[in-house]
Parts: sequence; structure tokens; C-alpha cells
Amino acid sequence: MLPWYFFSFIAALFSAGAALLEKKILFKEKALSFTTLLAIFNLLFALPFFFFSDITALTLSGFIALLIKSILGGFAFLCVMHAIKRLEISTALPLLILTPGLVAIFAYLTLGESLSNYEILGLILMTAGTYVLGLRKNQKIFDPFKILIKNKGTIYILLALFLFTITSILDKALLKNFKVSVNALMGYQHLFLAIFFIVILIFSKERLEIKETLKRSKYPILILAAITIIYRYFHILAIKESSVALALSIKRISVFFAVLVGGTLFKEKKLIRKIIATVLMVIGALIIINF
Repeated sequence: MLPWYFFSFIAALFSAGAALLEKKILFKEKALSFTTLLAIFNLLFALPFFFFSDITALTLSGFIALLIKSILGGFAFLCVMHAIKRLEISTALPLLILTPGLVAIFAYLTLGESLSNYEILGLILMTAGTYVLGLRKNQKIFDPFKILIKNKGTIYILLALFLFTITSILDKALLKNFKVSVNALMGYQHLFLAIFFIVILIFSKERLEIKETLKRSKYPILILAAITIIYRYFHILAIKESSVALALSIKRISVFFAVLVGGTLFKEKKLIRKIIATVLMVIGALIIINF
């Protein structure tokens, strides 16, 4: 069996590639119609997982937990797609690195868990990175934070962060406590996601545009679906063999790759400053997770 960090690094590389392709597709497609088609294609690629999983081993409680996790994950993914469509990729993705910091703060405020000196240092670095990300010329000291908070795209990312925190914990619980196999998790998760997005699309005005989206972007979305299945599968393998935090710490390196390549590819503004912000946030996240 290969070490968990190998799986996590593979997940990071494919996740970065997926983010770049998502941004490219979202230049001309709307978030919901695109995400629904992606979920349907994901399900097609995930069908083989059903043949290699023991359906009878899935308990009712595990089934319900997996359903809840999939719905929350669907909302989170849709929020990220809305954010990527509205923001430059070098602005949207670095904010996802804040997950470990939010978990540490949440545990401190609600569970009474103490913050170590390393965790405080990590939070300071992540806060500094966030500050640099929103920095503009001739601003007052708190203006960078105000700019990020007032941006609708940023609100989507913050909501996604909250949901990803929950789904990451549920992934580990499904594998460890509910004894759900990796194959069952991959299969049923994508089944639930496809149903979830189809239902939302039916009640949305974007249902009228899905045919045009399919006509314009079916091949890029098909490629993206294959990449998505790969990075999700390797990420689940990493979570199974290690802690959620450690697996996320490596996977979040994908943000640096996506910012560096995507920012250059899409000719985004102030890229050097955003790369510096991303590096600060990645280092802060790694410190919080590993110490």
C-alpha cells in the first residue's frame, strides 16, 4: 500500500487542474447548469464503483450520513463555482486555505479547546495572507478585510468553507465510524450529488439553458468530470489512511499551483501579491495542522 501523502499529492495535482478547467468553462457558462452537467458526467464515471462495493454492508445510519454529507458537499461545491465565476481564480481559491484556521477558532469558541502557540502563529500568518489578498493602494488599515467581506464572491467562499469543514469531518466518520467502503462512498456520493443538482436545476431558470451548455461545453466538462473523479478518489484514500487535517494540508497545496498557473494563464491582475498571500496562507495552514 502506498503512503497516504502520495494519494494526497496526486489529489492536489488533479484538483489544481480541475480548478483551472472550471474557471475556463465558467467564462461562458452559468454555474448551476454547468455544475449539474458535471455532476451527471461524474456519476457516469463513478458507476464502476458500484460494481466493486458491497451494498449490503452499508447500514441505514451510514446511508443517511452519506446522504447528508453529499447534500452539504453539493451546496459547498456550487458556492465555490459561483465564487470562481465572479472572482479571479487567484483571489477565490486562496480563501479556501482558511479551513484549518476556521476549525481551530470554532473549536476554541464552542468546545473550549485551547490554542497552542503554533496555532496562534498559523492564524496570524493566515490573517496576514488574507490581508495581503485584499490589499489596494491608498487604503485605511481595515479596508482590505472590508473589501473581501463585501464582495458577493467572497461570501460564497466563506459559506463553502463552513460547509467543507463539516463534510471533511463526515468523510472520516463515514470511513471509520460507519465503516463505509471507499468504493461505496465514491459511488453513492456521486449518485446523490447528481440527483441533488438535477432537482435544484428543475426549479431554477437555468434549466432552459442546459441544452446550450451541453452543446457548447460537453467535451471540456467530460474531461473535467474524469479529472474530478480522480482527485476525489485519491483524496478519500488519503483520508482513510491518515487524519482529515493531514490529508487536507497536502491537498490545499493545489491552491498554490492553481494560483500560479491560472493567474498567469488568465492574465490576472496583481498576481505576485496574490502568490505571496497564498504562500503565507499555506504556511499558516500547515503550521496549524501539523503542530
